[in-house]
Amino acid sequence: MSYTTENIRNIALAGHAGAGKTTLFEALLHAGGVIQNQGSVERGTTQSDTDEQEKARGHSIDTAIASVPFGSSHIHLIDTAGYADFRGPTLSAFAAVETAAIVVNAGNGIEYGTRRIMERASERRLARVLVVNKIDTDGLQLGALVDALREEFGTQCLPVNLPADGGKRVLDCFFHSEGATDFSSLGEAHQRILDQVVEINETVMGHYLDSGEEELNPQELHNAFEQCLREGHLVPICFVSARTGVGVKEFLELADRLLPNPAEGNPPPFLNGDDEEITVNADPAQHVIADVFKIVNDPFVGKLGIFRVWQGTIRRDSQLYIDDNKKPFKVGHLFRLRGKTHEEIEQAVPGDIAAVAKVEEIHFDAVLHDSRDEDRIHLAPVRFPQPMFGLALEPRHKGQEQKLSQAIGRLAEEDPCFRVEHHKELNETVVRGLSDLHLKIMLERMRDRYSVEVNTHPPRIAYRETIAGHAEGHHRHKKQTGGAGQFGEVFLRVEPLDRGAGFEFVDAVKGGVIPGQFLPAIEKGVRQALEAGAIAGYPIQDVRVTVYDGKYHPVDSKEVAFISAGKKAFLDAVGKARPIVLEPIVDVEVAIPEANVGDVTGGLAGKRARIMGTDALRGGEIVIKAQAPLAELTDYPTELKAMTGGRGRYSLDLSHYEPVPPPVQKQLAEAWKPHVDDD
Repeated sequence: MSYTTENIRNIALAGHAGAGKTTLFEALLHAGGVIQNQGSVERGTTQSDTDEQEKARGHSIDTAIASVPFGSSHIHLIDTAGYADFRGPTLSAFAAVETAAIVVNAGNGIEYGTRRIMERASERRLARVLVVNKIDTDGLQLGALVDALREEFGTQCLPVNLPADGGKRVLDCFFHSEGATDFSSLGEAHQRILDQVVEINETVMGHYLDSGEEELNPQELHNAFEQCLREGHLVPICFVSARTGVGVKEFLELADRLLPNPAEGNPPPFLNGDDEEITVNADPAQHVIADVFKIVNDPFVGKLGIFRVWQGTIRRDSQLYIDDNKKPFKVGHLFRLRGKTHEEIEQAVPGDIAAVAKVEEIHFDAVLHDSRDEDRIHLAPVRFPQPMFGLALEPRHKGQEQKLSQAIGRLAEEDPCFRVEHHKELNETVVRGLSDLHLKIMLERMRDRYSVEVNTHPPRIAYRETIAGHAEGHHRHKKQTGGAGQFGEVFLRVEPLDRGAGFEFVDAVKGGVIPGQFLPAIEKGVRQALEAGAIAGYPIQDVRVTVYDGKYHPVDSKEVAFISAGKKAFLDAVGKARPIVLEPIVDVEVAIPEANVGDVTGGLAGKRARIMGTDALRGGEIVIKAQAPLAELTDYPTELKAMTGGRGRYSLDLSHYEPVPPPVQKQLAEAWKPHVDDD
């Protein structure tokens, strides 16, 4: 099928776990004629859940991509994971699409994940569609669900079709207004959505008021509808049963006729090397700009970089650059994806989602371009949740240290919320993720893919150090060993910065008392101390260091002398500036049965948590929002499971750092055995 950018629709299927996204993905591929038989999650035969862990658990862990030709459109679909534990790849997918289709389980209604995904899609300025699935479930009150959706997400949420005959069919209420439904007048629904669409576009409004809706042509309606979606003035509600196929073709028709193409959606902000926003046009004749939003290390194909083309046309055998690398790579093979299947294509136009293989330098969030002189361009970063759960790893079998390092490195390439840290002072490798389940899955993948097994233990909490006051420090480094000596003297002052500001180094030296060539050495010494800590062995942050005086020797002064003098002068100052230890405070959201609220809130209070509020969900579930020190939550997964009989779910996200209580700081300081160089 030959198509242009105007024919492309990019849609991410997202929502709470169990809403039926993967089944809907299958149904859309089947309805579009891409597959002959619709696969099943229960049988492990779907196009998207191809990983053995996904098949075993019966839910998606990663994103999957496929394309569906329908009508005049070429529709790229991305199936995403519903569990918050695997939110990284889901949010990455949002950087590649114009539309998020948030799938809602008709029986469960608005769930915990529904709200979070709607917020993230809105934050990314995506067009949003609410897809109510499983409408053939017995005993549903779909009218009440529509009211709840409108109350939760705004009156701009309006049905564009309505179920009839107990979910055995759906009736369109945008282009047609005749027929009977289970819970509403089709004509009334038609009029409400038409009024919502025409009021945002003056031209369409004028035609509508002058001549009525019969004078509105389809292109005018598309333009107004697309503008409503782009500006958040309309969130269509569609009804489907992915299992039986009811409403699936109607959803594809909605995508074909009314959803924004890549030239119409809200473009994401691209930034140049100076972090200034630049314009990227969906023009196939311009030079190439594409963003890599997913990496897959395929054991058969090799490293696969999956990207969205934003500008220009990528052709097979063309040459592309990665970021500001001046050495290009050749696009030897260009692929379109359908789950694990790779179909070779000749070109990818703006809006396309495609992949290249066996390019080792490619990485997540890389910008691909075809201009050697292109400034460093990057897509404004996605706001990912901070991975707060950690495990320290060591290979179970000796001699596998290098293999372990390579394996976790490849896993980190694939998931932006899976991080690897190496602590030299402890000789410790730590992996961090969004939950204990997230880390468990990643370690199972490492075992299955790379044959590396590990022993684990809790890592040190990511405390930080800072100062609460101003102080001055001084150190003279002088060493004479018979030959050329070492000499450097530094005077500096320290002062606290706002929390999260990082580190500033200021050169206030006058009169050349310290030659400029030695200032980088002083800063290097200070940074060494920042990394090693001063009172409890944790990195120091939010400090300004100003070097204002010192001395040098024309023969004996060397870089190494000023590194040592800078480091020890800084430590001298920090010791006088009321140093404090900071602990990570996390936002905690716990979704539990209503009957467990007392036990859970009491348990959180015993962990120095502050309860910030509660929300009631449908089905008697309560979401508790709190802030708590991360150090108090080490065993929380086990405790929550015991309190709720396995029915509780929770998520953590870094909020801020704040000082630990004095007894905790004393304990941490006493436990630290500092190793300070004697030189």
